[in-house]
Amino acid sequence: MKRGIEKLGLAALRRVDPERAHGLALRALHTPFAALPGPVSSPRLTTHIAGLTLPNPVGLAAGFDKNATAIRPLTRAGFGFIEVGAATPLPQPGNAKPRLFRLTEDSAAINRFGFNNDGAVAIVARLARAQRTIPVGLNLGANKDSANRAEDFARVLQSARNHIDFATVNVSSPNTEKLRDLQGPMALAALLDGVMKVRGDVPVFLKIAPDLTDQDLADIAKVAQDARIAAIIATNTTLDRAGLRSGYAGEAGGLSGAPLFEKSTRTLARLHSLTDIPLIGVGGIGSARDAYAKIRAGASAVQLYTGLVYGGLSLAARIAKGLDVLLQQDGFSSVAEAVGTNTKDWL
Repeated sequence: MKRGIEKLGLAALRRVDPERAHGLALRALHTPFAALPGPVSSPRLTTHIAGLTLPNPVGLAAGFDKNATAIRPLTRAGFGFIEVGAATPLPQPGNAKPRLFRLTEDSAAINRFGFNNDGAVAIVARLARAQRTIPVGLNLGANKDSANRAEDFARVLQSARNHIDFATVNVSSPNTEKLRDLQGPMALAALLDGVMKVRGDVPVFLKIAPDLTDQDLADIAKVAQDARIAAIIATNTTLDRAGLRSGYAGEAGGLSGAPLFEKSTRTLARLHSLTDIPLIGVGGIGSARDAYAKIRAGASAVQLYTGLVYGGLSLAARIAKGLDVLLQQDGFSSVAEAVGTNTKDWL
């Protein structure tokens, strides 16, 4: 019944401007019609990463709930963990609209939001009030006009550290000019040093771009290892436009969704061969088999975002349940046993 209502809702939202549709979807989470199955778990799905225990390895990527306004319903939507934000020290409007494009023919999206958010003070206040029944993390960002972007990440973490289970350093968004320059080894090492000094007991993750060379990945792996990063999220959106069919293909911004799957999974597999740091796979996941492929390529957990646009919020629970079946079919007693068992096919 609720799946039928969800399908009708998705069809209606596709007739609305994508950014407005996203806002309506967030508000719908607070209604009785939202698909909120509660925790999805099993002994096979229970996952341990970076000191956290996840009921299942399927997480919500940052950007869906930028301002932490829907934490309670999202923790009941079948995810094993969620990430809100990105939060910047000061509120900022982001880039001019339109800035979100639905590429239906490609099961994809392009966004150039530019870290629009209510600012750390408002977001941290919401995090402080939230009841965390699963791990909840915060994506850290930098203000566009900041005189010291590296310092911004530490400022946000320092204000939020008592109210989150993990934090993600996001230097991989393509929508803030020169932000990706902070992925260079010297700049990244200095930034992470500042973040680690204020983290307290909070595990720090690093989110990287898919548009990196093998040398870039090797440099990042070493810097992350030296900084004692708890996990690497691979990957953010891409600037690549190869093979797209949609008329929106030429829009500026980061591409997410199905076309990103192979590129992000190859990046993930390369990282798995370079480092023992746990990896979280993101990019193009629309089914349990996609999530399973990420895990076997080297991911200890995965995150969804654009797949929810096309599959609905119930996709999280459906993927978690499907993963349980796939693990059982292949004789794995846990997610951890399956991690990296197929890396070589992606190298």
